[in-house]
Amino acid sequence: MQQHPSPLVGRHGEVEDVAEALRTTGGTTGGSTGGTTADATGRTAGAEARTLLVTGGAGTGKTAVVEQARQIVVQEGGRVLRFGWESGEDPAGGTAALTDAVCGVLAKVHDGRLPVRIAAVRREQARATGPGGEVALLSTLGEVLADAAREVPFALILDNTERMPARTASALGLLLRTFRPAGVPVVMAGRPMSPGHVTAAQLPAAADRVLELPPLSSAEAGELVVRRLGRPVEPDLVTAVLAALGPLAGSPAAVLSVLASLEERGGLLELDGQVCLTVPEDGLRLRADAAELGRLCWPDGSPDAGTVAAAAVLAALVDRAEVRLEDLHRAQSPDGPLEAVGRTVDRLVADRVVTVGEDGRITFAVPALAAALRTLPARAEVRSLHAAITRLVTDRLGATAAGTRRPRLAGHVAAAGATLDDTLAVPLLLAAAGSSVRFNQAWAVRSYHSVLRHLPPHDPRTPGVLHESAGLSLGHSDHIGVLALAEPLLACLDVPHRDDRGDRDDRGEREGRGDRDGLEWVTRACALSALHEHRSPYAEDADPRYRAALERVPVGRELAALGGRYGIGPSVPMTSRPGSAAKESGSSTGPSSGSGPVPSAAEVRLVAAAVGTGAEFEQARQDMPTDALGEAALDRLRNAAAYGDLAGALEAVLGEQRYVAAGESTAVRYHSMVRDYLTGDWDSALSCARRIETRGRSGSAAGVGQLARALAAEIQLMRGELGRASEWLDLIPDSVCHPMVARARLGVRYWSGQVDGASVEGALEAARHDVRRARESGLLAGLDRVLLRMLSITVRGDSPEATRRTLEELEALYEEAASPMTYEAVLVARGMVHGDADSALAAYRLVRRRVDLPLSVDCCQCLTEVGDDPQSWLDEAMRSGHVLGMGRPVRSLLGAAARRRNVSIPRRRAARAGLSDREVQLIGMVSDGSTNRQIAARLACSEKTVEQRLSRLFQRTGCRSRVELAAAWLDGSLARQGLVPGH
Repeated sequence: MQQHPSPLVGRHGEVEDVAEALRTTGGTTGGSTGGTTADATGRTAGAEARTLLVTGGAGTGKTAVVEQARQIVVQEGGRVLRFGWESGEDPAGGTAALTDAVCGVLAKVHDGRLPVRIAAVRREQARATGPGGEVALLSTLGEVLADAAREVPFALILDNTERMPARTASALGLLLRTFRPAGVPVVMAGRPMSPGHVTAAQLPAAADRVLELPPLSSAEAGELVVRRLGRPVEPDLVTAVLAALGPLAGSPAAVLSVLASLEERGGLLELDGQVCLTVPEDGLRLRADAAELGRLCWPDGSPDAGTVAAAAVLAALVDRAEVRLEDLHRAQSPDGPLEAVGRTVDRLVADRVVTVGEDGRITFAVPALAAALRTLPARAEVRSLHAAITRLVTDRLGATAAGTRRPRLAGHVAAAGATLDDTLAVPLLLAAAGSSVRFNQAWAVRSYHSVLRHLPPHDPRTPGVLHESAGLSLGHSDHIGVLALAEPLLACLDVPHRDDRGDRDDRGEREGRGDRDGLEWVTRACALSALHEHRSPYAEDADPRYRAALERVPVGRELAALGGRYGIGPSVPMTSRPGSAAKESGSSTGPSSGSGPVPSAAEVRLVAAAVGTGAEFEQARQDMPTDALGEAALDRLRNAAAYGDLAGALEAVLGEQRYVAAGESTAVRYHSMVRDYLTGDWDSALSCARRIETRGRSGSAAGVGQLARALAAEIQLMRGELGRASEWLDLIPDSVCHPMVARARLGVRYWSGQVDGASVEGALEAARHDVRRARESGLLAGLDRVLLRMLSITVRGDSPEATRRTLEELEALYEEAASPMTYEAVLVARGMVHGDADSALAAYRLVRRRVDLPLSVDCCQCLTEVGDDPQSWLDEAMRSGHVLGMGRPVRSLLGAAARRRNVSIPRRRAARAGLSDREVQLIGMVSDGSTNRQIAARLACSEKTVEQRLSRLFQRTGCRSRVELAAAWLDGSLARQGLVPGH
């Protein structure tokens, strides 16, 4: 029989099984089922038609599989009728409802005998009240169905059997087991029911075969996402969807529900040719439809409205704080709100909607369900429940003891808000923070943030809380948490402290100095975190109060101004110059001297000077303590500055002991992107760029990364994707003048001009303008790469005057900046212009030592032009270019160099002869022992297609059987032959 590829992901084999069952119409001749012989199982002997039960968990696609199989059989000319058991007039169901459903089926068989059959059924139904009447009626139903099938062969399908009334299920089971209509295949679909349920006992026993739909694998779920959206997706999107669904990750309906919710909220964005998330990953939810939530997440699929509403209350309760069973069991009143929530938990645990851990903590099994429930209106006041849980403990222990012994109560206090009095909330929160700081710093930070909402700015405890909270957040790279302190910090800075009010006694002066130093350190911490999240205090949308606060803290102002030199916000002058007599407040004592992850004033000046002239950098280095940094660290600093990599620059200056490189800040992600760019993992670099972009649009405190956009444009340019490169550049405002942006703009303008016939001179002139703007802003680091690109254009364009001018400017830049990367660029330039092979070779060795694969390709291209062995350099350039996936811009340059030196471009034999991803996947499945049928189901093709693909694989690999193919795969023979790219 012909097989049809199924559009359902991961269900090809199951669709074929159902279709095969539906095709078994007819095949039995003469008589009715009443006279046939039943075997030991109760099934009618001699009947060829099958009875199949398709079962599976919520949303596994039972209805979709049956419907797809029905369409296949109908397209082949078969007749498939629906058994409408839901239309029975009697809600309790039973034989009467089953009779109505059979009559409905008979009405769809148009052969002229409908009145006779209906009359026979109704006559027997009228006599069914006596003993044995129901059995006789079921026998008649089987006979008339078999009679109709002999005239017009048909199959029956019935769905949602788990919802069938018990009496109807019992009657149908008896009909199918004892009076099965010959020639009528029956396909049923429904959820597996709990033991003891009548439907669970009757219908599976009546089926010849039970086909259970397994959950989708992670790969199949990802394929479903791609098919649903119709475009390539960012891998993080699939990961986030599966994580949000938990045990429902293999449910197609649940996956589609999350995607529908994202589309409704505008949570998807196509960026760089892939669909990305623009909402936080922990914010994914199912569609907020009570009926759909019940169908997907409750075992019986139909919870009452009260249960769903109570679950919504519980979801809101556990979202803000940790809730344990003991919190609910301590309720005094059996009719109180907490006791009601406790009863809700019992029902939800029984339904496996929520789980209770060993420590008694209550969590929802499916995070996306909890997120969806929180969008439904809650009938109870959730804040009052948080307050009640808190008071149950504080009434027994007191506020301070409760916070010390139950630090998790801080979450309930924060959620209760103004419902709890400050006299109870403040001591509990302070005690909880002090207690949890030793084992859970995140709890401590949340406690400190909560207490700041209760403490007034003039409270003497407020500066200390601010300092402790900022220190803990920076300790584990929670820069968003530090930025959340900005508002209470600004309010506190506006309050005159003791030293400002004229309290001149020694103790008051010391305490006032401590308060001021602490607030200054927090201000600097906020400035540092803002830079890590690529948010500049000097941007147009920044809080003007923050800028005013920075004016009062000169060291913080210097740190905030650092952003402009690393592509973060507008460029503002650094008021303190290297070697100046500027003295940071409290430089001899206190936290403002640069302890921990917050850099000192001298370190800030050094990081800032790394983007400027060599003289400034040397002077800033002299201001540092003796032997504070080695030459290797200084080189890493200047290399990071060339790419606007703030995290890399701080890591080089602060060292591993002080700089915390963990976390998910924009600066840390950009640092990873730069590393991936230099090492040649451009796919990963582009993925970082997309994450930075979407994170900046997700509503968090993170800002956009202008240099990440520029580097992404550079990668797409080198890959020949001019359209995508232009899309990245279009996101960058014209006011950004960083050399990274200028370099990408020049490349896109030039190569677009090659296509559109635009003026090359116009691209060069615009680049010169960008270079002047960068110089005026003091941004010299990275200009060498702009000038080197300009030089390569002028050399190809046979413009000796422009070439001479650009080379002189590049050499002057080296004299001014004196950075290692500028020296490399000068060496490459001398090789280009003067044919100096020694300079080009020296540049290649330096670049290889620094690990810069893109620039090494330029060096190889130059050595192909001027070196003694052009073929070997061309071969290496092509190999590296293949690793990077470089496109037309690079290939055209290498092709021109090959023609000039009369050498041949190496053919990528291994790449061309290599196996495709689908072929590698097929070999892997063969090695796992999968049969052709299992492979066909996973690849959504027919078994014949699998056989054809295996035959081609045998020819290409030289293997004669599946066993030899699996052996060659497992022992690495295929990889050694170059048939597996990347191995």
